[in-house]
Amino acid sequence: MSTIAKRLLLSCGIIIIGICLCLSAISALGAGLILLDPGASSVMPAQPTATSPLAAPLPTDRATPTQRATVTPAATVTQPVEDQPSTSTPSPVEPTAQPSPTSPYATLDADIARQMDEIEQQVISLRGLQPTGLVQRALLTSDELRQNVVTDFLGNYSRDDARQDANILATFGLLEPGYDLYNLFIELYSEQVAGYYDNESKEMFVVQGTGFHGPERLTYAHEYTHVLQDQAYDIQNGLGYSEDACETDTERCAAIAALIEGDATLTELQWFSSYGTQQDMDELLAFYQSYTSPVFDSAPDFMQDDFLFPYQVGQVFVQYLHDRDGWAAVDAAYNDLPASTEQILHPERYPNDQPVVVTLPDLSLDLGNNWQELERGVMGEWYTYLILAKGADEAARLSDRQSKDAAEGWGGDAYVIYTNDQTGQEIMVLTTEWDSPDDANEFAEAFLSYADGRFGERIQNSPDFESWQGDDNYHEFRRVGERTYWILAPDAATALAVWEQLQP
Repeated sequence: MSTIAKRLLLSCGIIIIGICLCLSAISALGAGLILLDPGASSVMPAQPTATSPLAAPLPTDRATPTQRATVTPAATVTQPVEDQPSTSTPSPVEPTAQPSPTSPYATLDADIARQMDEIEQQVISLRGLQPTGLVQRALLTSDELRQNVVTDFLGNYSRDDARQDANILATFGLLEPGYDLYNLFIELYSEQVAGYYDNESKEMFVVQGTGFHGPERLTYAHEYTHVLQDQAYDIQNGLGYSEDACETDTERCAAIAALIEGDATLTELQWFSSYGTQQDMDELLAFYQSYTSPVFDSAPDFMQDDFLFPYQVGQVFVQYLHDRDGWAAVDAAYNDLPASTEQILHPERYPNDQPVVVTLPDLSLDLGNNWQELERGVMGEWYTYLILAKGADEAARLSDRQSKDAAEGWGGDAYVIYTNDQTGQEIMVLTTEWDSPDDANEFAEAFLSYADGRFGERIQNSPDFESWQGDDNYHEFRRVGERTYWILAPDAATALAVWEQLQP
């Protein structure tokens, strides 16, 4: 979405691109790999997803809930799970000595290294991508993970950045003003990350309990898929999934993150179906039964959904492609990247339904010297839905169905936020291009219900113009053909001055 999304999700996501969470995924395993949600993989990745400003659900890879469970000695890969198709294991490559990771972690146990080698060969066979080199790998304790969260994930993200992002999210109604986003990220990443791949240092990490068991093995299958993706397509330079690129187009990055994570999630499901042992299943179920996630459970509702978007919705997108022409169709998507969360949410619209480019002028030229631009970006269909359905004010929330229907006609958008250094006041404009006037009207109807719940009684109400006066600010909503405009300003006179600069 905006730098918010970049920060919330990409700040870690770019460095990592592969944080695995087990979450509800493991429950799906217990149900015989019947997913609970249409898109939830047997193991949910947890990554700092790079999506829209608000859409940046946090970390980069959501594959399986953080596995910090204390499980018993490592399992050996021998028998496939009952009633699941067994595939002959490809001949393992000659065991190769893995370079020691640059981080000062303990040398891998020989049996764990052997299991990792075996899983790598199995993933290569299933996914069909050939490695071009070795990857440095290590196991992390939960304490080492927490240190990495602070130094790597959030190393370039300050408390001031977090306060600014929280204020922007509060402007759109997704957080309460003053929310402590920084500490949430530290605690959430520490709780939810089960493993990650760093595509800059080319290192892969798995968080372990007391060994290398079912949860760690499943995470390894997910994370090694990221290694193959990076070696085949160059995530940062070839796919343009980098911090600089994502700062200018977070909506595109959210879509790429969903492709990357959906691919790894589907691969991990196939790996478990083909190679998972009964012992893996037993250990996963034991982990799931004792697993708690108090930080995730207490996080804002929009953030929980956004955190899982690349894994759940991304897996549905990748499954759609896979159903058409196997992994060849998925590989083709890396050469014709999805461009919006709309395409991820509606895979049948990929690749033809491209987002409309919407622009906003520099409003500061007529606002005065005290107004400075704070944020500019794209909301996207996914965040449009989250604003309506998952806002901090529960009284303003619309039903899931109405919110999805209202957001579905999205064609493109742009938003900008200005702050006044002297007064602390804000101006925000969000303009959205809809696929048709009917789609614009459907969104307008939904937004008016949302705004009445959040802002109170309307002070003006006409066919194409409504407004609300709050204690500290003024909101208005306008419709012009296939365009809608949401303007927040200190007062009606300032909003009118802004509108005069926006008129088509």
